[in-house]
Amino acid sequence: MSNKPIVAIVGRPNVGKSALFNRIAGQRIAIVEGEPGVTRDRIYADARWTERAFSLVDTGGMDFGESGDFASMTLTQAKIAMEQADVLIFVVDVQAGLLPSDSEVAEVLRRSRKPIVVAANKVDHPSLMQELGEFYALGLGEPVPVSAEHGRGIGDLLDRVVAHFPDAGAGDEEEDESIRIAVVGRPNVGKSSLVNLLIGEERSIVSDVPGTTRDAIDTTIERDGFLITLIDTAGVRRKSRIDEAVEHYSVIRTLRAIDRSDLCAVVLDGTELVTEQDKRIVGYAHEAGKGIILLVNKWDLVEKDEKTINRFEEQIRHQLGFVQYAPILFISAKTGQRVHRLIDLAVYVANQHALRIQTGRLNEVLHQAAVLRQPPSDKGNRLKILYGTQTGVKPPSFLLFVNDPDLMHYSYQRYIENQLREHFGFVGTPIVLRLRKRKG
Repeated sequence: MSNKPIVAIVGRPNVGKSALFNRIAGQRIAIVEGEPGVTRDRIYADARWTERAFSLVDTGGMDFGESGDFASMTLTQAKIAMEQADVLIFVVDVQAGLLPSDSEVAEVLRRSRKPIVVAANKVDHPSLMQELGEFYALGLGEPVPVSAEHGRGIGDLLDRVVAHFPDAGAGDEEEDESIRIAVVGRPNVGKSSLVNLLIGEERSIVSDVPGTTRDAIDTTIERDGFLITLIDTAGVRRKSRIDEAVEHYSVIRTLRAIDRSDLCAVVLDGTELVTEQDKRIVGYAHEAGKGIILLVNKWDLVEKDEKTINRFEEQIRHQLGFVQYAPILFISAKTGQRVHRLIDLAVYVANQHALRIQTGRLNEVLHQAAVLRQPPSDKGNRLKILYGTQTGVKPPSFLLFVNDPDLMHYSYQRYIENQLREHFGFVGTPIVLRLRKRKG
């Protein structure tokens, strides 16, 4: 299974990294629109240029002038960013000129041995082109003049970036027949303990210190004839005074793990329930089209009565309304409670994720749905769903031919999705519906 390339934007503070990120993401972002409740965090975005898809990651400024724990952690996490990214965009400020801190950043980037493209930002006027010369001294090749503010030079920059990607299809691993499950979540929610319990041995270091899982670890196990590959990851950190910059980097491992997976087992802390970080992780998995299982861990620590599970489910569904399709399993990695159910549930969700529907049956359901609930209309013109066909799996994707796509209200599209789930299941998987205009 091939990995989507990751491109990290790096540089010292105040050179316009976030502005460049927003400019690229704003032009080429590939996120499912119209999904209420999805937390859209601008630290990362799925992007596409010249038919090549990649993940774009914004990072905190690398400041070598500061001392103390904050600077130390930032530089440590910068190393993680460089290790995980496939291409680095090194942003410098033409108007400020070449500063010693730029040279220090360049030296660190050079040691990464990763492809580096220098983006000479803030070339807001042609007269500033003559200032590019001094940046050749970085020894990282020809700088690309850009203006993130005005959108100039972005295409040339992305052409250079994409040129460093491996050829499409080249370097792919052999077809992996296993079901790849990314175990993701915030630090200290019990991901590694859960993985260790599933594989029956201490493969990951488990401690009470958040973030002790240093690298993603793949472990393949066999259960009832199925090959299951578990991808254990470092979690997305909470925000705090020190961790705010760290979060820019630690998210990279989770993105890559999700991209490599068939489905995500998102571990929530039963003592805290859903946080903004949890929403971010689930939102990325949803937008990436992955199967999703929600695991409420530390269930042994929760005081319970006969209504506790229902109350928790209601709260989770409210907080994560955009993944109503995701099954919820209440577990304890410490005591083993219900953990044995996870693999069976994962196999079921993986099959639902790859489910293909016969065209004739699909159109029967679409016709019946229109009879049960009349399609919306505008000024006497009513939506007609003429025909539907399934165009793909993982996630199940459908193309609906309609008389006028503009007549499809979001609420009716959600109704159609719910009808498909009612008849065919699609448990644990997002559904993609696309519209195409056709006379009829």
